[in-house]
Amino acid sequence: MKKTVALLDYGSGNLRSAQRAVERVGAQVTVTSDPEVVLAADGLLVPGVGAYDACMEGLKKVQGPRMIGQRLAGSCPVMGICVGMQIMFDKGVEHGVQSQGCGQWPGTVEKLDARVLPHIGWNTVEAGAGSEMFAGLDEATRFYFVHSYGVSRWEFVPDGLTTPPLVSWSTYEQCRFVAAVENGPLWATQFHPEKSGDAGAQLLENWVKSL
Repeated sequence: MKKTVALLDYGSGNLRSAQRAVERVGAQVTVTSDPEVVLAADGLLVPGVGAYDACMEGLKKVQGPRMIGQRLAGSCPVMGICVGMQIMFDKGVEHGVQSQGCGQWPGTVEKLDARVLPHIGWNTVEAGAGSEMFAGLDEATRFYFVHSYGVSRWEFVPDGLTTPPLVSWSTYEQCRFVAAVENGPLWATQFHPEKSGDAGAQLLENWVKSL
């Protein structure tokens, strides 16, 4: 029986390409903002394209932060892509505007310290040791990025009681930034797996298998 994935429709992201990519690796995908469907699915995929503040406003209109929080409280898988990853952090600062995020991780999304922006194109990722997300992929594998903002400082402080998130990094020019995070049921990528060819398909297949 196919795993079910709710692809959250909140007015942001290329939903069709994400839907096709996840269907291609064997999941049944429903594009929706219906809380009942979102909460019942095996996995929730949160896309995101554009400004942090606009994405948060769209999420709030469909009760996205509440649905994400409810799923994670019940250890139900969620995956964020691009700005869908960024909104999992405490806040984002763009063009002098500070916006509150979903607060799943401490940290601030800020403009990358690079001469040429956006960071657009193919880049490698330094996968964290023991990563399930990058299983079957080697260090030379490239993924497709398009962004000007990211998280350059990981601010999570281990409390000794819970397993800390597994963080994977990438570097653009001289700027090192968070490329992906695995935190129990919450996975997220700064890059676009749905636009990353066979490598992205392998990563999405790893996620679907984990549901």
